[in-house]
Amino acid sequence: MAFEGKSALVTGAGSGIGKATALKLAAGGARVAVLSRTESEVQQTCYEIVAAGGQSIALTADTSDEAQMRGAIEGVTKAFGGIDIVVANAGINGVWAPIDDLKPDEWDQTMAVNLRGTYLTLQLTVPCLKVNGGSIVVVSSINGTRTFTTPGATAYTATKAAQVAMVQQLALELGKHRIRINAVCPGAIETGIAANTTMRHREETEVPVIWPEGEIPITNGKKGSSDDVAEMILFLVSDRARHITGTPIWIDGGQSLLR
Repeated sequence: MAFEGKSALVTGAGSGIGKATALKLAAGGARVAVLSRTESEVQQTCYEIVAAGGQSIALTADTSDEAQMRGAIEGVTKAFGGIDIVVANAGINGVWAPIDDLKPDEWDQTMAVNLRGTYLTLQLTVPCLKVNGGSIVVVSSINGTRTFTTPGATAYTATKAAQVAMVQQLALELGKHRIRINAVCPGAIETGIAANTTMRHREETEVPVIWPEGEIPITNGKKGSSDDVAEMILFLVSDRARHITGTPIWIDGGQSLLR
């Protein structure tokens, strides 16, 4: 029960990496606030935690909406008395298209969810973490941090690179408050994020690359699981990682080394 007595907030907790992380934190004894903009999904995550004997509250909010997020964070502090762990996972792939075809509102949407959403999550929870110290993990990607070959993913890549820059900048700013902040950068993972991806004119932006057999060396091409990422997040927010901050960790089975 490594997280007994701790309170955690996980965004994008309705499915995939966020849900897997929330379930594992709860199994470790944490009280977990699960947040998503899809009420049915986050309610299901909350139900599974409680059914397993854990403590959880479900919050429905768009992470890019300041008023909604303020209300959500107030809900967490009211229910749990504070926040010790933050996992900023909510994000979208958005539209992947040639830069001259990518519309301003499509660019803005990706920036709003992935970057403004991360900013608001941290901006509103850091005051809580300053009380007793704590740990933050931001879910970034191999895109924009090691690889730049995903066709048309300019907006997505920009947000993921910016997230790692935020983590490294804030590691210094928050260190004096005993707050650690790190990033995980998944590669191909079995999640539902493809459902919010729109791709246009891939043929115009795709760079021809000949891969060795299997794009993910350690699994012969098989994608990783949400649990693979969740396990690393649990390590980073635990006391076992007490001397790690400002660090991006790639969880991709070697995929980004091929690209």
